[in-house]
Amino acid sequence: MKSFFSRFSVLRRPKKQILSGVAFVGFIMLITGAVYQEQTIERPTQMVITTAGRIDMCQFCHDQEKLDPAHDAAVLGCASCHLGDPLAITKDKAHAGMILNPGDLRIVHKTCGVNECHPGDVKKVHNSLMATNRGILGTLLYYWGESDSQDTELTVKDLIDSGENSQALDYFRKLCGTCHLWKQKNDLPGVPAFFNEKGGGCSACHYRMPAGHQRPGLFDDEWATATETEQVIHPLIDQKFDDQNCIRCHNRSGRIGLAYIGVFESEGYGTPYEDGALSSQQLPGERFYLELADDIHHRKNIACIDCHTREEVMGDGTSYAHYEEQLEISCEVCHSTNPGTTRKNNLMTNVIEEDGRWKLLSKRDPNIDFPINPPASGVCDFAGHKRVTCEACHSTWVPQCYGCHARRDASKTHIDKLSLEETPGRWEEGRSYIRYLKPMLAIWGEEVVVVTPGCQDMVTFVDEEGSVTDSFNRFTMAAINPHTTQEKGRTCVDCHASTKTVGLGEGTLRVKNGVVQFTPQHRGEPTASGHTPGLDTFVTLDGTPLQHGSRENLRPFNGDELRRILRVGLCVGCHDSYTDPAWKTYTEESVCPDPRGASEFTTARWPTPVPRQGEEKL
Repeated sequence: MKSFFSRFSVLRRPKKQILSGVAFVGFIMLITGAVYQEQTIERPTQMVITTAGRIDMCQFCHDQEKLDPAHDAAVLGCASCHLGDPLAITKDKAHAGMILNPGDLRIVHKTCGVNECHPGDVKKVHNSLMATNRGILGTLLYYWGESDSQDTELTVKDLIDSGENSQALDYFRKLCGTCHLWKQKNDLPGVPAFFNEKGGGCSACHYRMPAGHQRPGLFDDEWATATETEQVIHPLIDQKFDDQNCIRCHNRSGRIGLAYIGVFESEGYGTPYEDGALSSQQLPGERFYLELADDIHHRKNIACIDCHTREEVMGDGTSYAHYEEQLEISCEVCHSTNPGTTRKNNLMTNVIEEDGRWKLLSKRDPNIDFPINPPASGVCDFAGHKRVTCEACHSTWVPQCYGCHARRDASKTHIDKLSLEETPGRWEEGRSYIRYLKPMLAIWGEEVVVVTPGCQDMVTFVDEEGSVTDSFNRFTMAAINPHTTQEKGRTCVDCHASTKTVGLGEGTLRVKNGVVQFTPQHRGEPTASGHTPGLDTFVTLDGTPLQHGSRENLRPFNGDELRRILRVGLCVGCHDSYTDPAWKTYTEESVCPDPRGASEFTTARWPTPVPRQGEEKL
């Protein structure tokens, strides 16, 4: 037995030697490879240490980036913002865990929001309306009958995390889901560059290019992007950002960003034609535009950030349900007898008094200031207009997009802008027409405000076979500050003698058989859910509302208010001055003493006003 095992061990010995030899060769190769790798690695000649005392070897390669002073790489390094491994000396190891956009809300607590930088701002931005979209979501769910209230706790982040969906939410995900700070930059291939750069968290506002370089702008080639051969320029992170960053988002819906600079998105006809071709005045998304009067503040080079406060834009930490709750400024913040205090009793840091004169300081250039003029005495405080807001008089035009035709086709797919996945159900959307003249007025709480179509939804659902399975109409007028302020306000005739302005719509006001009657020009549209009211008719002559208000206390003028407003219209054609003596003795029974001014409307009978519970007269 012993000799047997002895012979067996002798037979096995060569195998051990072979294995040992293989292991030795492998070890030598490993050592050789390691030595070769060490010899071929381009090592820095010295340790890179920031002035803040951090080792940051990123700058051994990235030594040409020029940043703004507040984020100078010589002070902060690269990894403070972009993460990765600042101690590594190879590209793969250094870039492991690196992020391109430090402002992305998904990781901002590790970058911008660390204790050494902006820890207090992360919660503010997360809770801001531009991040939560609570106002859009709550109103949409309410309009579409999926909620009993416009106030919702649902946020964009909730939808991203949960995947929750419904008819209204599917519409939001596919057509509205790019207008929030959770959107990642350039995450939608095939979308015009100007739109695709929306979002990005903190970078949505604070991102700008250095001198000599620019991002795709509003009037640039909509498909313009950097080519592979172009050098990628590191952007600057700046408080003094350009209005283009605001317009990148605020160019649809209320279109206040476009309106501020005097741009009106027109009908899609491409007129006026240029040498037989379509107009060259196009916005990203193949939208034609006309140039109208820009806002007087824009004309004076006042930037958006000169008026809007830090807490108003970034949020103050509270998650608000609607924009008016987060809004701080109003015209009176500057144009009052004691300017400089916001609606929330916060001081405007750039409104100062100097030598008895108030001025607004530019936030982009401390050497520039703008004189602040007080309201015109005898005009802005005219007794008959005590409840008329500044914008109701000084906004001479407003974008008015009438008729939102939305159709969901279940046989097709559409990209979900939140999940970035193609999902069943393609939405198609169109409008009836768009206008800008004669901004409509209505009552919001205790004030006369400008209103415009919020969403005049005519929604149809089509199944895989092409059959209509459901439909509904929901027409709503929404209050808006158009951002088209002009130094000279609207004329008396423009309000008191315009059926469109007071909410009746375009049409004919006449006396028939001694009774005042109104015939609207637009009679509505036939839809799968029945005939709609006239698109520009908010109310009938007796005060019956034909459309909803975007807030519970937003309503059209009632019958008595309409009568009194239009009754003044009989006189303002001649008596068009606030100082005209006629207004000192005017009453609702006043009759023009000049036979040439006599009108059958003076003695005609107006429709009996429809009572509305809880409403106060002007």
